[in-house]
Amino acid sequence: MTEKTHSQPMLLVLAPGLFVLLWSTGFIGAKLGLPFAEPLTFLLIRFACVIGLLGLLALVLRRPWPHRPIQWFHIAVAGTLLHGGYLSGVFLAIHTGMPAGVVALVVGIQPLLTAFLSASMVGERVSGRQWAGLALGFCGVTLVVWEKLGFAGLSGAGLAFSVMALLSITLGTLYQKRFCAELDLWSGSVIQFVAAGLVLLPFALAFETMGVEWSGQFVFALGWLIVVLSLGAISLLHLLIRRGAATRVSALFYLTPPTTALMAFLIFGEKLGLTAVAGMAIAAAGVAIAVRQPSPPAPLPQAGEGRKPSGS
Repeated sequence: MTEKTHSQPMLLVLAPGLFVLLWSTGFIGAKLGLPFAEPLTFLLIRFACVIGLLGLLALVLRRPWPHRPIQWFHIAVAGTLLHGGYLSGVFLAIHTGMPAGVVALVVGIQPLLTAFLSASMVGERVSGRQWAGLALGFCGVTLVVWEKLGFAGLSGAGLAFSVMALLSITLGTLYQKRFCAELDLWSGSVIQFVAAGLVLLPFALAFETMGVEWSGQFVFALGWLIVVLSLGAISLLHLLIRRGAATRVSALFYLTPPTTALMAFLIFGEKLGLTAVAGMAIAAAGVAIAVRQPSPPAPLPQAGEGRKPSGS
């Protein structure tokens, strides 16, 4: 066997856990950077840097670009949903004062919504075992965020932005699974970030001052979100969507709030009570049930097998 055949399966084995770990740091990066820039301005700077880096890599590595206009269109739509709609929804909800725990709980419905829509959009059947795992995972996420679930900052705008993020990440995952099967990770991501940036730019110009305080903390948060999230986690998400069923991929998002809570405990010293710890275990169990591949059926015996030899 070649090295490639060894490394490719290993990457697929490690990808889900690595994705959860990297994706969870996005909330930490947002918390560090948002005090120094308005949400859409922050995202546009991030997108511009990512477009430059990925575009250069795509040219140097001579990655293939879509040949037909319809392919560009589908990739752009998926990118607008996954990057523009989801990220702006989360950032704007938190910016309006929406408690992060409530935002996490709303977005936490995503695996259930994906499972509900997957049959009609991508033709995937969700088994009873998967539904049970998804329900258990949502219960675990609820316990994780329960201790920090404050409702003082609830507003119609914050709730609307949270729902926008939920719908965007759900529809974006399913849309990419159905229409972007041949997406190249490098060139395709450039198209997606350009499309998302073009959608967000008019809103930033209209509703934000676009001022930035270039502190060391902001530069660190921006660099982290560019390299770790936009280059690392997003590439892994594309790989997972391409290789796995949409329901199993979306179930991984249940592990994001527990991982983020653990990181906040280690980095910021935030409280982590027994209820949250129990929720982490329940969420992990739910994800394990939802993503477990069903056992293949036993092969039928060949003609003549299983017969006892006749006596002489």
